[in-house]
Amino acid sequence: MPVITCIDDLKRLHRRRTPKMFYDYAESGSYTEQTFRENTTDFAKLRLRQKVAVDMSGRTTESTMIGEKVAMPVALAPVGLTGMQAADGEIKAARAAEKFGVPFTLSTMSICSIEDVAAHTTKPFWFQVYTLKDDDFMRRLFERARAANCSAIVITVDLQILGQRHKDLKNGLSAPPKLTLKSIANMATKVPWGLEMLQTKRRFFGNIVGHAKGVTDPSSLSSWTAEAFDMTLDWKRIAKFKEMWGGKVILKGVMDAEDARNALSVGADAIIVSNHGGRQLDGALSSIRALPGIVDAVGDQVEVWMDSGIRSGQDVLKALAMGARGTMIGRSYVYGLGAMGEAGVTKALEVIRKELDTTMALCGERDIKNLGRHNLLIPKDFTGDWQ
Repeated sequence: MPVITCIDDLKRLHRRRTPKMFYDYAESGSYTEQTFRENTTDFAKLRLRQKVAVDMSGRTTESTMIGEKVAMPVALAPVGLTGMQAADGEIKAARAAEKFGVPFTLSTMSICSIEDVAAHTTKPFWFQVYTLKDDDFMRRLFERARAANCSAIVITVDLQILGQRHKDLKNGLSAPPKLTLKSIANMATKVPWGLEMLQTKRRFFGNIVGHAKGVTDPSSLSSWTAEAFDMTLDWKRIAKFKEMWGGKVILKGVMDAEDARNALSVGADAIIVSNHGGRQLDGALSSIRALPGIVDAVGDQVEVWMDSGIRSGQDVLKALAMGARGTMIGRSYVYGLGAMGEAGVTKALEVIRKELDTTMALCGERDIKNLGRHNLLIPKDFTGDWQ
């Protein structure tokens, strides 16, 4: 068993173990991938202020996210096709998150269904939805989430239209995936992955197939996905989804201060500064650079979280110090899942918490809730001097 000391160690194992089609799905951005790259590299522009001769005892990374107690302010983000990174992947990730004490968010485009995850966990999880046209499907989706005891809905607001991801098109990654001789040959080399997939019945989109109108099997899924997303989305429509759900709502995909104020006006319980991991609008700012402006605009009125680019505990600390009340990780836990299943997700969380705790101590802080911009050295032009 290799020694795992950082998220990159898990990423290398993930790449070795998982078919190229599904590894590339996780490790890709749209078009030139500029935003995908800068989501991670821009963290390095923020420097940490070291403090010495301070009491480092009794440290805590515990906090809350929308009133829920968390072992650290890091939630598992919604990631589609997680059940193809490892067999029953959503169940494994949800169990790891529950045991660790952080929230798990199930994607609508998951392989395991809401009911599957609920049957294999004991605590409430969050459920992510897209802004779809079909009100009947959306209402039934919310009903299923309520029946599964989901404690919040995460509405993805930045995916009315799909950004082009070159790797996915070249690999035939679609809903359902198009298998080619090349992709089948690659899958044949991933023996442990294949053996696990043969032993599970969960290989298709469990929240869609058999639930959406006209989608009775995987072959009918592609036409549904092509027509399902609501191109006419506006803030009134988002408010309607909140009314349909009737519980806590988190809006994911906000990158602009005006949009943040609109999110506030529809009663969001939290907003997530996110560019969809660089998978939608290529050329947009990284999430960490967009974060300060949104915190300054609405951060005293609603919880502002950050997603996209977090690969370490230091990244989490920098996001919190820049004003985020919480963070989300997607790829970081998917690397662990693809590498080692449930144990890999746990390892990813352990790696991040250890680095977060050590860095917090060396910055002279004992309580994660006390982090602020005083812990950072921020370049004067970090958020950009744009016209």
